[in-house]
Amino acid sequence: MGTSVVHKNISILVVDDDDMVRRTLVAMLNALTYTTLEADNGLTALEVLRKQTCDLVLSDIAMPQMNGMELLAHIRVEFPGTDVIMATGYTDQACYAQAIEAGAIDFIKKPIDFRELEAKLNRALRERDMVRRLEQISLSDSLTELFNRRAFDLRLSRETERAARQNYPLFLAMMDIDNFKNYNDTLGHQAGDKVLQGLAEILLDSTRTNVDMSFRIGGDEFALLMPQTSLEQAKIIIQRILHQFLERGYGSTGLSIGVVSCHLSGKRPKQGEEEMLIKRADEAMYRAKAQGKNRIVCDI
Repeated sequence: MGTSVVHKNISILVVDDDDMVRRTLVAMLNALTYTTLEADNGLTALEVLRKQTCDLVLSDIAMPQMNGMELLAHIRVEFPGTDVIMATGYTDQACYAQAIEAGAIDFIKKPIDFRELEAKLNRALRERDMVRRLEQISLSDSLTELFNRRAFDLRLSRETERAARQNYPLFLAMMDIDNFKNYNDTLGHQAGDKVLQGLAEILLDSTRTNVDMSFRIGGDEFALLMPQTSLEQAKIIIQRILHQFLERGYGSTGLSIGVVSCHLSGKRPKQGEEEMLIKRADEAMYRAKAQGKNRIVCDI
């Protein structure tokens, strides 16, 4: 059962109430060099997923407490980045159709054949990579290579819900380049593009990799999401961005920045919560402009 491809960076959660079946599947996946986790029903699987990110879930359908279809529904809502393959001993074609319509990426019959499992996982991962690449293109700003406005709307919704669920603070900064139009009109679009690209570089250099999220949301307006941080840490990050931008010396340009916090204390975000957060950050940014530009205003 050897394989030349190493999948240690891919984690798979095996969910089955039958200990022997679960151990057998884990042995198969380990032979294919996947990182594995285990759960004996849907409820336990959700507990695992809330503690650790998984690339894929391989789940039985018939289980006590929470069956595979119920688990699939929860994963689709709570963990959209996790794919699901359903497994069952039943041969009813309706089960296959039901699982696929509910959002599973594939379906495999028990007893599970090693080679069939290997082939289905390889296909699932190829499709996953292709979807991720296409998604990355659709969510990126071509000039700065930051996330774009569409990505901002998606990530803001996801991060507010996660912050509420895990009860940690989330900060949003909206920033606008002062006097950019005059700079762009005077020196030309190429010079203006260099300012936008320069700010993008500063945002990436000044923030935490794989934690904070930087966006160009239109024209000369940028946004920054800072989850799991304190007010003091957020201020340090924002001050660093402003200082580095001024050090680059882009003529009379500066940055007006509005910073707001989102504290939901375990409550699920209400409808319109994200829009209110954006509005507060925009208003703080405009107050920075009204107070003389090139400064930070916090509304915490």
